[in-house]
Amino acid sequence: MTWIPARKRRPSSARPPRPRLRFDGWIAGLGTTSGTRIVLGHWQRTPFGPFSDVMLENADGERLLLAPTSETADFISSTYTFDAVRVAPVEVSVTDDLWTVAAPPLDLRFVVGRRGPLGLMLRAVPAPVARRPAWSALTDYPARVLLAGVRTRGSAGAGRREWYGAQDVRHLRAASASFDGTDLGTMAPVTPPVRFGFASAPRRPALTRVTTTVALGGT
Repeated sequence: MTWIPARKRRPSSARPPRPRLRFDGWIAGLGTTSGTRIVLGHWQRTPFGPFSDVMLENADGERLLLAPTSETADFISSTYTFDAVRVAPVEVSVTDDLWTVAAPPLDLRFVVGRRGPLGLMLRAVPAPVARRPAWSALTDYPARVLLAGVRTRGSAGAGRREWYGAQDVRHLRAASASFDGTDLGTMAPVTPPVRFGFASAPRRPALTRVTTTVALGGT
């Protein structure tokens, strides 16, 4: 008689892998001379379909999320921290280097500049590699050293883990913004750092091509 070894069973205490959601798109971060800092997410491929969202923190430290649907608002506000959440249309149009964002009560326009050495380095990394969480883990320490406040991995809300895989970056040349009809002033560095999650946008206003991977928390 031939004995066939039994398959090893996973210990009952082992947890299954966390589901992971991927968001492919762009993140723009900029400050204004009024003290308001703005982070735009413009996503072409997500589990929710294409959408855009805006996170704002004003000079008093109040944090606001503008998201286009209740579904996206619930997901983002569970992952990051805000003092207020508004469901409102977030429309983004791109003409050459000019980006226009209409997200009542916010109106935002910014002009993207040329690609610098960092952007050229990021573009040299093959996209399948740059999208992997393992690559984000590898780049986390250099990002913290070279770009104060920037992290490429960390813990998020609801027991989630998050990785940012940057594939390109271009600095912004100019920007204008108003909130509820009030001019927010001219473009300025993102300082102090924004406090939506474990990381801030780069201090120098920039547009970053990125894949964000979110591992959902366990029950």
